[in-house]
Amino acid sequence: MSKEKESFSIQKRVKSFGYSIAGLKHLFLYEHNARIHFIAAVLVILAGWYFEVSRMEWLAIVLCIGLVIITETLNTAIEVVCDYLSPDFHPKIKIIKDLASGAVLVSAMTAVVIAAIIFIPKLLLLIY
Repeated sequence: MSKEKESFSIQKRVKSFGYSIAGLKHLFLYEHNARIHFIAAVLVILAGWYFEVSRMEWLAIVLCIGLVIITETLNTAIEVVCDYLSPDFHPKIKIIKDLASGAVLVSAMTAVVIAAIIFIPKLLLLIY
């Protein structure tokens, strides 16, 4: 069955941004961990500004923030789908949710390690 290709429409592209913003709004309004990640991102951005981090350090910081927000968003989407498909406990659904949550943990721990590499030397200089 062939679907006819739709023509490009600015109006449809703008509408799709609205869906994306609605998804992010849901993420930050209803997901507690997403709010924690957001607060951490703001604190790291403020620290980066205060310590005048280099361009390369900013690149690492921005990539880490994006990585954590992306994985948290995908984790939330996976959880919503799993809860919809299987409202009751199911061992396979648990594994799926645990894997998605593990991805968030890996991305967050990566961000923490990179933040430590960037900021610990700057903090030590401040102390000594």
